[in-house]
Amino acid sequence: MPVLGLAAHKLKRGGGLKGKKIGMALHVEAKTACLALTLREAGAEVRLASCNPLSTDDSVSEALNSVYELPTFARKGQSDEEYYANLGSVLDVGPDIVIDDGADLIALLHMERRDLLSKVIGGNEETTTGVIRLRSMEKDGKLEFPVIAVNDSYMKYLFDNRYGTGQSSLDGIMTATNLLLAGKRIVVAGYGWCGRGIASRARGMGGIVTVTEVDPVKAIEAIMEGFTVSRMEDAIRSADFVITATGDRDIVTWETAHAAKDGCVMANAGHFNLEIDVEGLRSRCSVTRVREHVEEFRFPDGKRIYLLSDGRLVNLAAGQGHPAEIMDMSFATQALAADYLATEGAKLKPGVHLLPRRMDTEIARMKLRTLGASIDELTEAQKAYLASWNMGT
Repeated sequence: MPVLGLAAHKLKRGGGLKGKKIGMALHVEAKTACLALTLREAGAEVRLASCNPLSTDDSVSEALNSVYELPTFARKGQSDEEYYANLGSVLDVGPDIVIDDGADLIALLHMERRDLLSKVIGGNEETTTGVIRLRSMEKDGKLEFPVIAVNDSYMKYLFDNRYGTGQSSLDGIMTATNLLLAGKRIVVAGYGWCGRGIASRARGMGGIVTVTEVDPVKAIEAIMEGFTVSRMEDAIRSADFVITATGDRDIVTWETAHAAKDGCVMANAGHFNLEIDVEGLRSRCSVTRVREHVEEFRFPDGKRIYLLSDGRLVNLAAGQGHPAEIMDMSFATQALAADYLATEGAKLKPGVHLLPRRMDTEIARMKLRTLGASIDELTEAQKAYLASWNMGT
């Protein structure tokens, strides 16, 4: 992860994180370990928990605890009680900065650990779902410290959400099922950056892709990109695969799932396991685990559908998450955002903030450097021309 390495040099030289306490709730796997260790090398005291009960790589959690002595509270398959207890263990450090994925850590601070709020300088949020949640808190006047919407930085969502989610979601699906995508009818719910990444890569694998949307602008974008657009209740009737990536709930309800054709495979690439009505399916169907990450749901009329990874993030629960090259950029953004909070956070009002765009440019230049790529620079005359309103001279 060479971009994160360049960011690490900058953090150590600046010294902004020295002595700061950082509480993190992210997917606990190898790339995340690199971020946690980078922040510690910059002088911070770091604690880490998982942001998802099924996404932990236990070997990484064990190594962080026993080899690197970085307190990590996570295991794959933890119960909901363990999950929230582990988040609490991270908060016990009394963090100056929180780094979150889905906003559960931040929500816990505001609901159950309010005694710690006055010490928090600010936080980072990694995901679309978390940013939506935090903007709702801000709108209701409930967000009591500044949070950097790392997800909304160009160097995060243009690459992580599109290329990372696109590749890793299909990787998780193929690992779980060992089924061919070529020639299959694949429905992608949501055409945000994650959805468009999944749709593009599914088509690249030979899939016949239909997109479902509620936003008319995004629906037109999908059509202009060559995808069919349809309502879920219609598209699901012929779908071989359904992949949700909306950040919302009840995208596939029990009634919608019952309309699916026999043998349809359903997976979720959104943060929470609410996009597919898992509870409704469990209460009405007989359930059999047929592969490690695959459950067969049989309806009373004999129709079967297959759910992957309990409806949780398929790219991490059944796959290996985003490639290292993607997380290299995302976690460099996280690291610089933490440093920005450490040095500038006191000047920010409570609410959701963007990382300054100059930092996107800085990270992009770091990435280009690691790729051995060079770009042109504007001359003084070109800069003057672009800054002038009289474009004819």
